[in-house]
Amino acid sequence: QVQVVESGGGLVQAGGSLRLSCTASGLTFDRYDMGWFRQAPGKEREGVSWINWSGGSTYYADSVQGRFTISRDNAKNTLYLQMNSLKPEDTAMYYCAPAARTGGGIRNVLDAWGQGTLVTVSS
Repeated sequence: QVQVVESGGGLVQAGGSLRLSCTASGLTFDRYDMGWFRQAPGKEREGVSWINWSGGSTYYADSVQGRFTISRDNAKNTLYLQMNSLKPEDTAMYYCAPAARTGGGIRNVLDAWGQGTLVTVSS
């Protein structure tokens, strides 16, 4: 059974930084591309960033390009998202999941969502 646990969220002022972590179990982590998704209140879940299995290729949504950095440590089965220059519009619940690139962004490839970690950015 695939399980993911996200952590690292919190309350931060605009312009601040946070580092999210996601630990996965029940799968061979280094065989999966991974992604970060977020869901703001009243909005649909959206793909934020993606990284391939080796860490050699990444993708960012336009809204976070240049501010967020995705990385992974396959030895620790852990995915990271460094978020800098945070904006109030980044406020959302953040989730990680095995993911694939699509023409317009990313999509999850397994129905294995964790509880998420809440990021709140105050203005």
